[in-house]
Amino acid sequence: MAAKRRPASEFGSSSHAFRAWQRMLSGRRLDLLDPSPLDIEIEDIAHGLARVARWNGQTEGAHIFSVAQHSLLAELIAHQRVRLDRSHRLAVLLHDAPEYVIGDMISPFKTVIGDAYKSVEARLLSAIHLRFGLPAALPSSLVDLIKSCDRAAAYLEATRLAGFSLSEARRFFGPPPKFSPVIERDYLAPWPAEMAQARYLERFRKLAEKP
Repeated sequence: MAAKRRPASEFGSSSHAFRAWQRMLSGRRLDLLDPSPLDIEIEDIAHGLARVARWNGQTEGAHIFSVAQHSLLAELIAHQRVRLDRSHRLAVLLHDAPEYVIGDMISPFKTVIGDAYKSVEARLLSAIHLRFGLPAALPSSLVDLIKSCDRAAAYLEATRLAGFSLSEARRFFGPPPKFSPVIERDYLAPWPAEMAQARYLERFRKLAEKP
């Protein structure tokens, strides 16, 4: 069931011209306050996430470290930790998918904004799940795994790319994660946007296809 539309005044605007939707390159028009699964396309998600920078762009390298690349890193960490079926791996891959339309706000700013951001993000993620055959709300065990793998990816990105000391990273993201040489070699050097987009789409299609 679609979420009840909230009045514009709740989001800090009283203008009659208040607009809460974004037009996508696919031609879809996605309403942020009442997102429909029918207006969500994986090509739009991949395109957007490949061009959204993690760490507000404060990373080393000729390219941004994109949310698309982060998502692939987190999904690989999850796969190496636990035996997951395709649908659960797909949920990990899509864990930051709402950022294709709302961007990647750093954690300190999310804290400042508070619940307004979280509610929009949650509605978008539920619609994305439904669009691709996942439950609107994931099991708590899978949510916990996603959070753990997200923190592990953040630790690696922070120490390899974003200038964090090991002690800082441990304080904010937990102990150093165990990871394979493949991660160090292939996932921690920022990719060009076109490469991140293509690899995200490729992984999605592999996980979403029927066995």
